[in-house]
Amino acid sequence: MGLISLLDTNIVLYELEGRLEEALPESNLLVSVITEIELLSFSGLSAQDETRIRRLLSKIEIVSLDESIKEETIRLRRQQRLRLPDAIILASATVRGAELLTNDVDLIKRTSIPSRSLKMKSAV
Repeated sequence: MGLISLLDTNIVLYELEGRLEEALPESNLLVSVITEIELLSFSGLSAQDETRIRRLLSKIEIVSLDESIKEETIRLRRQQRLRLPDAIILASATVRGAELLTNDVDLIKRTSIPSRSLKMKSAV
């Protein structure tokens, strides 16, 4: 089956903006439902951007909140005082046994699960 990777919201945004130098893994990609909500709830989102987001998300498994993710989120928030979206994303990766791909250095420092950042293109 191979490595499972859960994408943080920032990685999805960078991919949509064409700012990643490093390609996303080709299979076994996940995002938390909170990432879907964050991406699609921006008040200034154009119809074109919404279409691009939905097209990308259609290729990725969206991890819903279930009892185990809810309980892990509660545990993480109590122990690490994470913001709710970060706790849900981290709990989703933990419960699904996925590597977390994020460019949030603070989140990487606060997790014990496999995680890494992706290279960004140099600013021109």
